[in-house]
Amino acid sequence: MQDVAAEMNAGATVFMRSVGAEIHLRWFSPTVELDLCGHGTLAAAHVLWAAGDADTAQPITFQTRAGALTAFRDADRIVLDFPALVDHAVEPPHGLLAALGLGGAQHVGRSRFDYLVEVDAEQAVRDLRVDQSMLARIETRGVIVTSRATGPDIDFVSRFFAPAAGIAEDHATGSAHCCLGVFWSKRLGKTRLVARQLSPRGGLFFIEVAGDRVRLGGNAVIVSEGRLLASAQSV
Repeated sequence: MQDVAAEMNAGATVFMRSVGAEIHLRWFSPTVELDLCGHGTLAAAHVLWAAGDADTAQPITFQTRAGALTAFRDADRIVLDFPALVDHAVEPPHGLLAALGLGGAQHVGRSRFDYLVEVDAEQAVRDLRVDQSMLARIETRGVIVTSRATGPDIDFVSRFFAPAAGIAEDHATGSAHCCLGVFWSKRLGKTRLVARQLSPRGGLFFIEVAGDRVRLGGNAVIVSEGRLLASAQSV
């Protein structure tokens, strides 16, 4: 599975396996196995419903390294029920802000998986110039950089970098929003939020914080299908 993920060279490659009545998921970046992955889980649910292998009127529960994760349909969206991740304020480790090209930050926190860095403006998030080799030396899965959004329809924005996991910049990071949702819910005093990930491709998230769970809503589109053939040694 790790070799296949390296060949795919995507932010995450997800593998599904039926074990009796259960569906087990595992996620891999190009270099490591991941403990939690939002867009891989959303894609898995979408594929099962699109192929007719699961009833669209019923939720799907996946068994994963992060425990049981549920996906269900709500109108035209897929909603994931994920664990909430809380960050705790910390001193930034040596080299973190420099690797992000920042002279300072509003807040630096650490969750179970990532560092969370809050800056003072959306444009600062957009303008980040990241030193990937320096950032890869920070002991963490990834680094989230976030701020309040400028426009009225979006609550907050973010970008996510994980060079140590083989991901220079991720396009849409559901697991990061398990932390971001809790963080901005407290900051803004609301439990329903809309967020945009400012990656080159972009990602839009509809978030509901409910106690120790975070529900993430989004969409998926199948863009290609194929068969994976056994590799042969080159001659």
